[in-house]
Amino acid sequence: MAQTTKGSASYKAKDITVLEGLEPVRVRPGMYIGSTGPAGLHHLVWEVVDNSVDEAMAGFCTRIDVTILSDGSCRVVDDGRGIPVDEHPQYPGKSAAEIVLTVLHAGGKFGGEGYKVSGGLHGVGVSVVNALSSKLTLEVDLNGDHHELIFKDGGKPQGKLKITGSAPRGRTGTTVTFVPDPTIFEDTDFRAQTITERLQIMAFLNKGLEIRFADERKGREAKETFKYAGGIVDYVRHLNASKESLFKKVGSFEQSEDKQEVEVAFQWNSGYYESIHSFANGISTIEGGMHEEGFRKALTNVVNRYARKRNLLKEKETNLLGEDIREGLTAIISVRLAEPQFEGQTKAKLGNVSIRSLVERTTNEKLSDWLEENPREGSQIVAKAVQASRARMAAHQARDLTRRKSALDGAGLPGKLVDCSSKDSRECEIFIVEGNSAGGSAKDARDPRTQAILPIRGKILNVEKARSDKILKNTEIQALIAAIGAGVESDFDITKIRYDKIILLADADVDGSHIRTLLLTFFFRQMTDLVNNGNVYVAQPPLYSTLVGKEKVYLRDDIAKDAFLAEHPDHKNDFQRLKGLGEMDFDELRDTTMDPTKRALLQITVEQAALADEVCSILMGDDVPQRRHFIQTNAKDVRFLDI
Repeated sequence: MAQTTKGSASYKAKDITVLEGLEPVRVRPGMYIGSTGPAGLHHLVWEVVDNSVDEAMAGFCTRIDVTILSDGSCRVVDDGRGIPVDEHPQYPGKSAAEIVLTVLHAGGKFGGEGYKVSGGLHGVGVSVVNALSSKLTLEVDLNGDHHELIFKDGGKPQGKLKITGSAPRGRTGTTVTFVPDPTIFEDTDFRAQTITERLQIMAFLNKGLEIRFADERKGREAKETFKYAGGIVDYVRHLNASKESLFKKVGSFEQSEDKQEVEVAFQWNSGYYESIHSFANGISTIEGGMHEEGFRKALTNVVNRYARKRNLLKEKETNLLGEDIREGLTAIISVRLAEPQFEGQTKAKLGNVSIRSLVERTTNEKLSDWLEENPREGSQIVAKAVQASRARMAAHQARDLTRRKSALDGAGLPGKLVDCSSKDSRECEIFIVEGNSAGGSAKDARDPRTQAILPIRGKILNVEKARSDKILKNTEIQALIAAIGAGVESDFDITKIRYDKIILLADADVDGSHIRTLLLTFFFRQMTDLVNNGNVYVAQPPLYSTLVGKEKVYLRDDIAKDAFLAEHPDHKNDFQRLKGLGEMDFDELRDTTMDPTKRALLQITVEQAALADEVCSILMGDDVPQRRHFIQTNAKDVRFLDI
């Protein structure tokens, strides 16, 4: 055996580094908050707010105030019991409040006495916030006194907890004000919309809890208050507000036993997609878990039993599948339990078997009762599920036909596709172009080795308002599926895509924005992984061109034109309006949208695609006031759609 050559590096006891206190957090912040980007920054707010929400779940807090102060710091105030201020028995000379802020895994959620249920079971929350802040001020109102302790430079206490005055009018509660450390985070600018969206969900999940938000930054001042007497029933109404409900009632039921409880609210809409949101102790379990499993299984059994009992399903007809029954369903499943078992630090999936049993039994009993008490709504649910079942079978046949056609036609590529010569998908890109004339211009402007062109005719089908069978029979959508080459819906396989970039190239006008929106909705719903993987892009052709001397300048839209005129007030040349891609010569098209060294592509995020989907649901409907309200409240975010 050959002798192993060993290096001379020292590896003895003295070489073992011991990180004490909060040092591990500052060395590896991603282990505790996921990242040092925007998500990690806002995670600090969630950790502090979660502590206050735990007080609310325990029955001791009725109001939480979250404020972005004028200097950019964040303050969270609650009217709970207040963090204990007496000396901690294990740490002589130190208050319990100081220990909570400076020792990882210290908190009131481990022994079972402070909290019956809580979200922050790891006990690292507020201490991690302290570690990643350049300054944190803790204020506690308790026993008639106002206590204060300041921490700086990553959690170092500046003295001891001191009484600085009297608590106002016998108030109890905790106030945490923190400044994120700019040496840790890529950016320390809080996004108000991100915070308010999360706070609203927390208010929905905690019936009657009042959560107030204020932004005091100059030019960004805002105030919002969230409080819902109906709790998750109001949450379902909120989620279905942009949709056409199948019936007006929002069903709900709840049950508790031992140290766990479940609350469910539900309503069907006329759409074709399910929307089930689950939570455990107020934490969003985006990957589901045992509570979702219990609900889904019981829902399928209950509706099938009801349909048989009411003779809405004939004896020879097969049972409805769960996916048929859940079509158009919006549901919230909220459970609370003493010792939740989350899979992973992100707490995305709940693993407690006992909660599955409780949710399943409760749904079997309570949902059965609800259907018996609401026969008209029950019949509507079954009728919609039966239609979904028939559409599912038709869609299955359409997918089989598409597969057979692909096998018979060799590559199965659409005839109007102008493909590229390279077979390396990593360097290939396909431009989905509106109309044959634009397709002709794009063909002349492209790099034939790596760039493919697929012309489509006008506005494709709005998949938000159609079932799978109709979608798969649409000629333009069939061409998209065949060209991309990775299947569709549950058959979609991201590893088989023929192009690394799927680029939407439409006119820079309202019609073009509608086409982009419809295409984004199709990818979001039918080829979800394509969006998740960052393969979808929007090309941004200009709406105007003008001459500055002998140089041609392109301007994307009216906003860009106004900005240009503001910078060039003496500009005399006319502006040419480039009404459509077909009117641009291939040099113009190459220089503005197709040459990788000159163009500006917008890589579509999941959030943007979801917004396009919501636009298809709302803006292309008939409810004008709702459309107007949506545009006003989402103006900045929908600007990339030019609607």
